[in-house]
Amino acid sequence: MKKLQLLFMLLGLALPTLTFAQTKNDQAAAKQVETLERQRFEAQVKKDYTVLEKVFAEDLVYTHSNGKQNNKQEYIQSIRDGKSQYEKIDVEALNVRAYNDGKAAVVNGTITITLPPKPDGTPNLAHLKYVVVQIKDPKKGWQVVLWQSQKQPEAKS
Repeated sequence: MKKLQLLFMLLGLALPTLTFAQTKNDQAAAKQVETLERQRFEAQVKKDYTVLEKVFAEDLVYTHSNGKQNNKQEYIQSIRDGKSQYEKIDVEALNVRAYNDGKAAVVNGTITITLPPKPDGTPNLAHLKYVVVQIKDPKKGWQVVLWQSQKQPEAKS
C-alpha cells in the first residue's frame, strides 16, 4: 500500500512537468495533426484515394471497432470495394498530443460515423472512441501508422 501511495505521489509531481514540457514544435505539430485528422475523415467520406494514399503510412495497422485488422492496401481497397462505407463522419472530441519535438503525435477522440441505412431504412450510426498514432516522415509529411477504435454503447433516449 505504501508503495502505491509513493507511486501516486511521484506521478502527481511528475505529470505537471510532463504536461508543460511540450516544445513549440510539439505545439505546432499538434495543430497540424488536428487539421489533418479532419481532412483524413473528409477524404474517407469522399473516397479521395489520392489523399488516403498520402496520409496512411506503408506500415499502417488499421484496427476496426470489430477487431478486424487491415494494412494500408487492404484498408484502402475496402473503401474501393464498398466494404468500408462512410456517408458522414462527425468529430465530437479530438485531442492531439505531440512528442519528440514535433515528429510524433498521439490522437484520441470520439466520432460518430453515419453508415448506409440499415435494410429496414433506419439510420445506421457507429459511435466510436479511437486512438491514432501519426509520425512525421521528412519526405512524406504526417502519416497515420496506427488506428484503433472501439464502439460505444448507443445513447438511450
